[in-house]
Amino acid sequence: MYSKGQVVFSKSGRDKSLPFIVVDCDEDYVYLADGRLRLLDKPKKKKKMHVQICNDIIEEIKTRLENGLYLNDADIRKALEPYRH
Repeated sequence: MYSKGQVVFSKSGRDKSLPFIVVDCDEDYVYLADGRLRLLDKPKKKKKMHVQICNDIIEEIKTRLENGLYLNDADIRKALEPYRH
């Protein structure tokens, strides 16, 4: 259902309607980064029910996350640019 590199939107909290990229997930939570407020070093832990899934997966980000390749916050910001209002 959730995969690394997937674009999601926050449904609640002060970050409501902002786009994020899933950098990790477990049974109940997803860990999100946007490269601005939430950096890769300290991703936002959010319950799955509080995010809206977007069917877009950014393949370059997904590949880098899964293979442990170099990824920085600027890459996340650039990937999310089309999703910002």
